[in-house]
Amino acid sequence: MRKGSTQLNETMTEQTAIEQATRRLTSALDALDAAVERRVESDRGAAALGEQVHTLAADRSKLAADLDAQVARSRRLETANRDIARRIDAAMENIRLVLESSN
Repeated sequence: MRKGSTQLNETMTEQTAIEQATRRLTSALDALDAAVERRVESDRGAAALGEQVHTLAADRSKLAADLDAQVARSRRLETANRDIARRIDAAMENIRLVLESSN
């Protein structure tokens, strides 16, 4: 009986080892699946971030162009303002001269 009992124990031990190996394999496959899912999510996040960076760069370019246009407009207005101030000064001087000559 001892031989039969030993064979039964060996068979159970082998079966237990196989079950443990199967559980470890299942656990490893679950971990791998979770890692793949995290990687996919990370890649999606990276793609979304890349798109945001692209959008921000386009917005920055547009804002820079708008700023350049406004700076140019401001310079034109400053030039026109100086010209108008010069003309007003000349007109005031002419009026003063006319008023002085009529007195």
